[in-house]
Amino acid sequence: MKAKELKSLVQDKYGHIVQQSLTHNQTSCCGSTNCCEETDYTIFSDDYTNLAGYNPDADLGLGCGLPTEFAGIQKGNHVLDLGSGAGNDCFVARTLVGDEGKVTGLDFTEAMIQKASANLAKTVFKNIEFILGDIENIPLKDNSIDVVISNCVLNLVPDKQKAFAEIYRVLKTKGHFCISDIVLNGNLPKKLKEAAEMYAGCVSGALQNDKYLEIIKQQGFNHIEIKRKKEVKIPNSILLNYINLEEIRAFKRAKTGIYSITITAYK
Repeated sequence: MKAKELKSLVQDKYGHIVQQSLTHNQTSCCGSTNCCEETDYTIFSDDYTNLAGYNPDADLGLGCGLPTEFAGIQKGNHVLDLGSGAGNDCFVARTLVGDEGKVTGLDFTEAMIQKASANLAKTVFKNIEFILGDIENIPLKDNSIDVVISNCVLNLVPDKQKAFAEIYRVLKTKGHFCISDIVLNGNLPKKLKEAAEMYAGCVSGALQNDKYLEIIKQQGFNHIEIKRKKEVKIPNSILLNYINLEEIRAFKRAKTGIYSITITAYK
C-alpha cells in the first residue's frame, strides 16, 4: 500500500480501538467487536499499573515497552509523546516533569485526541496538552523539546527517515529521545508482510534492527543505546489468520526474531 493508504488504515483501526477499554482490548483481540478474526494489538504491551502517575482510563494496552523508565526525564522538562493515544505515557511523564514542566501528546487519530482530552479533563493538570498532528510533519517549533518519547508507534509511520528527522528538528541541542518500538532480525513471510492487519498491529511495518539504528544515525543522533530488548512471540492462533500451519513451521525454522526494543539517542 501507498503511504496515504497505510495512514488511513492506522487511523481507522485505532479509531475503533479507542472506543474500548484495556480489558476489552485484551479479551476481544483488537478492541473492535467486528475484528476478532484478525489480530491482537495488545500482545506487546507491558504493565503500567505500578508506575507513578498511571491513569487506567488512558491505558489501552497498545505499547511495547515503558519508555519513561529509561527516558531520564527531569523536573521542568518539556516532553513530547509521539503517538500519545489515550494519554497513557503522558500522564506518567507528567509526574516526572512536575508542575514546572510540560507534556505534549501528539496523535494523528482524532478519536484518540478526543479520548486523551476527556481523560485530562478528569484531572487537575494544567501542563498537559494533546494536539492533532502527523509525526512526519510535527507541528512544533525547532529546538523546543527536551525529551521525545514514543511507545510502539514509529513502526506505523511510512517514512521513518522523515519521522526521525522531525524528532531531531524539534529537540533542543543535547536533548534526547527514548522510544520503544518493534524491530526484526530476519524476514517475515510474504503473507505476513503484506497483511494490512499485521501492519496496524506493529509487525509488518517493523524494520530490521540494523536498518532502524542506521536511520537514527543518518539523522545526526549520537550516543545511541538500546536500553532493553525483549523477544516477542506471536501466538499460532494469530499467525493462522494469515499463513497455514506449514508456513508457520517454516517461519519458526527460519528463526526470524521479532523484538521489542527501548532505545535512546541524543541530539
